[in-house]
Amino acid sequence: MERNARGAGIKEVAVRAGVSAATVSRALSGKGRVSDATRRRVQLAADELGFVISYNASSLASGRSRNIGIVIPTVGRWYFSQVLEGAASALIEAGYDLTLYNTSDGPGHRESVLKEMLRRKRLDAVITVALRLTDEELGQLREVGKPIVAIGGPLPETPTVRVDEFSISALATRHLISLGHSRIAHIGGGEELERDFRLGSTRQDGYLHAMAEAGLPSGPQWLSNSPFSVAGGFAAAKRLLADPAGQVTGIFCAADEIAIGAILAARELGFRVPEDVSVIGIDGHELGEVFGLTTISQDPAGQGVAAVNAVLSLLQHNRVPADLLHGFYPTEFVVRSSTAVPSAFRA
Repeated sequence: MERNARGAGIKEVAVRAGVSAATVSRALSGKGRVSDATRRRVQLAADELGFVISYNASSLASGRSRNIGIVIPTVGRWYFSQVLEGAASALIEAGYDLTLYNTSDGPGHRESVLKEMLRRKRLDAVITVALRLTDEELGQLREVGKPIVAIGGPLPETPTVRVDEFSISALATRHLISLGHSRIAHIGGGEELERDFRLGSTRQDGYLHAMAEAGLPSGPQWLSNSPFSVAGGFAAAKRLLADPAGQVTGIFCAADEIAIGAILAARELGFRVPEDVSVIGIDGHELGEVFGLTTISQDPAGQGVAAVNAVLSLLQHNRVPADLLHGFYPTEFVVRSSTAVPSAFRA
């Protein structure tokens, strides 16, 4: 029988609330049908007695640990930290614990996570973030016998929350073209995000497609790579803007952090944004509003929530929504003051 430190058990809560012990369990666990009035009465009784339902005890009967594993490359980047924040918030609200597995802590660590730790730890489900898994690795995860949901992808036959990287990159480039820019540079992501789903090169491909579609040149002098960071964007943009042969008037950056660095570099070199150079990014970083950055927001925290909702649905043996197998997570185009008509076109 579940009992807290003060000695109150589920039966005492049931007596005080005037319901059965089973109703107390359903009301406090959020499982099963219980009216709002009954749920409030049970919660009030539990609060008065200082009772908290023991998920360890209930898991023995249900076979569930109420623990979800999240496998993520790093928490040191804004996007990943936002995904984690959204997922953690949704799990807490649903009464689940979270076990975090970071795969970037040194050589062999990823293999250790996928082959050993996930098998040893009691988990109800697994969420992978921006990890391209081999058939062998995916098979190892499925051998755990738990639902798997991915963020970023796609993974074969796996529910996945992802944005259309190619299309949103082409859209960002077309925005600059529509304003009248023809000398448009692209600062893409570095090698750190190429290893799995080719994020950097996919966004570059979108840029190249939009430029070719408009019949505009996109020479190597207008292509640069950078870590997804303000410092990286600052250094890359400074090189681009300081080259007199380039004379770019627009820069599409593969991430908002890069774009913020590009704005700072332009200002340091004496360029006005957007009068002399327009800058656009992708992500929806909270600092974008501070810098007036035009961006395509992909709502990473919302992606984390969506993945958790998918996992909870699978745990209830519900069908996977079609958009998680074949569709894309919605994005939002946010136009601010960092993009405008080139100064040469102004009256």
